[in-house]
Amino acid sequence: MLMQWGAENRRRRLLARQAMDSIVLAFIYAGVALSTFLCMAPFLNTVAVAFSSDTAIMAGKVYLWPVEFQTDAMRAVLADASVLRSLGVTVFVTLAGTALNLVLTVMTAYPLSRRDFKARAAFMNYMIVTMLFSGGMIPAYLLIRYLGLYNTVWSIIIPGAISAFNVIIMKTFFQGLPDELREAAIVDGCGNSRYLLRVVLPLSNASLATVGLFYAVGHWNSYFGAVLYIENADLYTLQVKLRNLLLLSQMDQSLEIIRQESGLNVIRESLKAAVVVFATTPILLVYPFLQKYFVKGSLLGSIKG
Repeated sequence: MLMQWGAENRRRRLLARQAMDSIVLAFIYAGVALSTFLCMAPFLNTVAVAFSSDTAIMAGKVYLWPVEFQTDAMRAVLADASVLRSLGVTVFVTLAGTALNLVLTVMTAYPLSRRDFKARAAFMNYMIVTMLFSGGMIPAYLLIRYLGLYNTVWSIIIPGAISAFNVIIMKTFFQGLPDELREAAIVDGCGNSRYLLRVVLPLSNASLATVGLFYAVGHWNSYFGAVLYIENADLYTLQVKLRNLLLLSQMDQSLEIIRQESGLNVIRESLKAAVVVFATTPILLVYPFLQKYFVKGSLLGSIKG
C-alpha cells in the first residue's frame, strides 16, 4: 500500500512538472511569436503600401496586406534607369568587395592561428587596437583623395577590405582544427599554401559562409562611404539612391522624373515604399540559402579561444 502511494505521488509530481513545462514553453513560444511579429510588421506594412492603390493609401486603409493590389509603383521604380544602374553598382561592390574581404581575411587569420608564429600576439594586439580607435573621418577622406580612389567604386571597397572582428572569428575556427590534420599533410609532402587550400578551406565552409554574409550585408547596406567619396551620380549605390529618393528636399524632383520616364502617376508614399522593397528584397532572397551555415559558423567561431 505504501509503495502504491509513493508511485502515485511521483506520477502526480511528474504530471505537474510536465504541465508547468508546457506552460513555460507556451509563454516562450508566444513571446517569440510576438517579437517576430513586431520585427516583421514595419516591413510588411511597407510591402503592403508598395502594392496598394493610391486611394487606399491616402485613405489610411493599408496596414499589413495590400489593398486594391497594383504594381504601378514597382513598375515606376524599375522604369527608372538610374535605379537599375545603382543596383548594378551595388551588386558589383557587394560581389567584388566580399571576394576581396574573404581572401584577405583568410590570409590574415590563418598565420595568426598557427602556434609556431612567434609574432602572432603582437599582431593580434595591433588588430584589436584598430577595433577601438580609428584615424577619423577627415584623415580617411584625405587619404582616399591622396591615393587617387576618390570618385571610384574602389573608394567604397578598399577602406573596408578587412575586418578585425571577422579575422578573429576565422582565426578561432582555424585554431579548432585538429593538429593531426597538419601533421598528416606534412608527412604527405603538403606545404603551407597547399594545406590551406586543399585541407583547411574545404573544412571551413560554415565559417566562410558566415563571414561572407557579414561582409556582403555590410556592403549591400553601406551608404556613408559612397556619400563621402562618390560625386558621379552614375556610381551611386542603391542605398545612396534610396537615401536621395527619401530626402524631402529631393523627393518631388525625383518623383517628377520617375513619372516622366515611366509614364505612371504614382504618389510619394507608394514610391518610397516600392524603392525600399526593391532595395531590400535581393539580400532577403540570398539569406535563406546561407542561414544554416550562418548559425553553424557563428557557433564554431565562438567555442574555442
